[in-house]
Amino acid sequence: MATIAERVRSVTARVLKIDVDRIKPEDHFTADLGAESVQSIELVASFEEEFGIEMDEDAALSVDTVGGAVDFITKVCREQGVEVGP
Repeated sequence: MATIAERVRSVTARVLKIDVDRIKPEDHFTADLGAESVQSIELVASFEEEFGIEMDEDAALSVDTVGGAVDFITKVCREQGVEVGP
């Protein structure tokens, strides 16, 4: 099973149509990866679908880095009892 970080990078690459190998934890979704506001909302929906969770949209949209998203999604998965592997 892929790690949360790998899954976040994979979803991010798919939504933003960029190479997954280009995505680093310190990258900002907008400044470094070029996400526009519509894509940010699409990312939130895609993360929810990927992990089987429901996120507070405002809180999720306030996360601005890939590493921050990994931490946020990990926390939400634990709160909602979703097993996420390594």
